[in-house]
Amino acid sequence: MKFGIDRLLADPELRRPLSGKRVALVAHPASVTADLTHSFDALIAAGVNVTSAFGPQHGLKGDKQDNMVETADENDPQYGIPVFSLYGEVRRPTPRMMDSADVFLFDLQDLGCRIYTFVTTLLYMLEAAATSGKAVWVLDRPNPAGRPLEGTTLLAGWESFVGAGPMPMRHGLTLGEMGRWFVDHFGLDVDYRVIAMEGWAPGLAPGFGWPDDRIWINPSPNAANLNMARAYAGTVMLEGATLSEGRGTTRPLEVLFGAPDIDAKAVLAEMRGLAPHWLEGCALRECWFEPTFHKHAQTLCNGLMIHVEGRFYDPAAFRPWRLQALAFKAIRRLYPDYPLWRDFPYEYVFDKLAIDVINGGPALREWVDDAGAMPGDLDDRAGRDEAAWRETIAPFLLYR
Repeated sequence: MKFGIDRLLADPELRRPLSGKRVALVAHPASVTADLTHSFDALIAAGVNVTSAFGPQHGLKGDKQDNMVETADENDPQYGIPVFSLYGEVRRPTPRMMDSADVFLFDLQDLGCRIYTFVTTLLYMLEAAATSGKAVWVLDRPNPAGRPLEGTTLLAGWESFVGAGPMPMRHGLTLGEMGRWFVDHFGLDVDYRVIAMEGWAPGLAPGFGWPDDRIWINPSPNAANLNMARAYAGTVMLEGATLSEGRGTTRPLEVLFGAPDIDAKAVLAEMRGLAPHWLEGCALRECWFEPTFHKHAQTLCNGLMIHVEGRFYDPAAFRPWRLQALAFKAIRRLYPDYPLWRDFPYEYVFDKLAIDVINGGPALREWVDDAGAMPGDLDDRAGRDEAAWRETIAPFLLYR
């Protein structure tokens, strides 16, 4: 198969509209061709007039470790062109930034999760292009989580940098498809184009979204492998909890939780008793780890590791958002007074709990904290939202 960047480079007819245009590239470390040449270098070598570049959260180089660690603008030392940060002084492109090019090529590897901020960066770029009369092309890449959808819909008034619009946590789209929905949903008058992939089959083994002939490169520092990408729509919720998500270890965001004062075996038993079908499609294994930084640094933590690879992975059954919710629920039942929710500014939202910002509303937290609420209650609400989203996105799918 071919990713969008590879098709663009291989086909002069696809590149022809770029002739005589100033071109900007939005990229990160995973923006590479099939032979692992960075898209920045490959486009310039192909004769494209690249006049600026943009880095999203974590930077063009992907060197910024944690959330809310900003990147400054700079000049590229090799090509001498400006590199603008979309996660620094601003997160929306400024008129000065938009003046740097005529066509903006968006070549970011996504994880298929609403909270992964590259989704919102795409919306902000489309909105800026609509205002300035510029064109946006998405050079499409796979959704490594494939087509499954999961989660409750983000509520009106809960939009943020991790919540671009009314979609569930796991959205099931590529960024090219997401852009098509954005243009329609927000009524954007913008010159938008998708350089689609060739041969992407999200429902086929062994990758179920990720082609087995392409290696994984971290699109952000803690997105270390395909296992993380598949689990992320659940484990990212730990960023709003006092429990460790494994930052400061070699396997961040691949654990259901880690804490020095929680019995992981007891939590797993409670989860199995509450909703055993929510544990399907993966393997869970007790683990121990000592984070070198971040939550519970230098402290031995007990937790549960998620495995969604090989024979342990069933994409039709694996539901990471429900799995993570169930872990929270089990902990709340076993430790009723546990200070579960982390109260701190999350992605520049200062007046709401982080767990609610992450979920686009308070429903999940309220379900966890309500002793009388059962798995079926959350399942019913999420199921309705998932069905509605599936119907909403049907016209915008490019790969069937």
